[in-house]
Amino acid sequence: MAEAPGETLREIRKARGKSLAVIAGLAGISTSYLSRLESGDRALDRRSLIIRLAEALDVAPSEIMRTAVPNSGEPEEDRGLNAVRLAMLQVSMGEPGGAVAPVDALAARTAEILNAQRDCDYGLVGARLPALIKDLHTTLGTGRDERALLRLAVLTHVQGTQAWLGDLGANLDLSWQASMLARSAAERLEEPAYHAVSAFGTAFGLLGAGGADLASRTLAAADPGTATSAAMQLTGMVALTSSLVTAARGDHAGRLSALEHAADLASRTGEGNAMWFGFGPSNVGVWRMSVALEADEPAEAARIAEYVDPEALPSPTRKAAYWREYGRALTHLPNRRDDAVLKLRNAEQISPTRIHRHPFMRAILAELLAKSKRDASGRELRGMAYRAGLRV
Repeated sequence: MAEAPGETLREIRKARGKSLAVIAGLAGISTSYLSRLESGDRALDRRSLIIRLAEALDVAPSEIMRTAVPNSGEPEEDRGLNAVRLAMLQVSMGEPGGAVAPVDALAARTAEILNAQRDCDYGLVGARLPALIKDLHTTLGTGRDERALLRLAVLTHVQGTQAWLGDLGANLDLSWQASMLARSAAERLEEPAYHAVSAFGTAFGLLGAGGADLASRTLAAADPGTATSAAMQLTGMVALTSSLVTAARGDHAGRLSALEHAADLASRTGEGNAMWFGFGPSNVGVWRMSVALEADEPAEAARIAEYVDPEALPSPTRKAAYWREYGRALTHLPNRRDDAVLKLRNAEQISPTRIHRHPFMRAILAELLAKSKRDASGRELRGMAYRAGLRV
């Protein structure tokens, strides 16, 4: 079965020949807390802590949070993973090997894939994405309809390729490759809206690798403005992403300011879906939960969850995120284990992949398992953990 993040952390520390006390000291935490992280008694689910531990161990953050494919089956979406990898490699070499297609047909195919990603239909995304990547870049090579095709490329690689790879728990280098393809297209376009979409993807790639400072500068350079509702939604998404980055950097004032800016914009736009972001008041609530968790404030995240209506969220992917973050928050609170399992099970029923594959969720399941009882709630938990490929 696959390792939980805490087990991987212990394995790397021992391979380095370092004691608990040494690594805990370098990471700025107590020895007992590090021991609990390694045993799974506490979930390793904060980017800032992962970055500090990676620096203490002289490894990339992705080494600690690497995700193995669950052993409980061969999910349909896995079949597309290597095809997507190969398609991006072909594009990077300037030999996409696709077919020339009309821009309208490519736009329709892009919309189909982005809608499927929004609806957590990862099998369809994996099946259709490789051909779209190759055909899109082959058609770009003809020089016709260049600006329309560049816009499709930015959206495809951030909201399709990068988002899909992230949800599957794929190697961070693959997600980074997708974000760089989007960045290249956005730089050729020089349009603020698409620069903002690219900055969103780039920032997440940098944050996953421990580059929070560079992610912050990347977002600061993105300015889609507020002239239209769509522009306000994009500016709001940049602000939300900035709030997560500043939380990872430990900047309390910065994250609150960014969240308030996003909330103000959401109050003016209402629920929207510009560029498939699903920005609006309800989604801001879910982001507030995520940012509170990154700031190590689980009680605050749980409090926020009580004021968010999950039925108002614009898509299955955001609803799954709500239940996932709610369960994650409750896991860290005393005497809320059963409630946490229930929330996580709600998320799993909407999107199994977002529970089974995300390294934070695997850490959460490992912590809950360490405290599990032989009751009905425990049976639900062990079922989720087994489907995620953890030792049960």
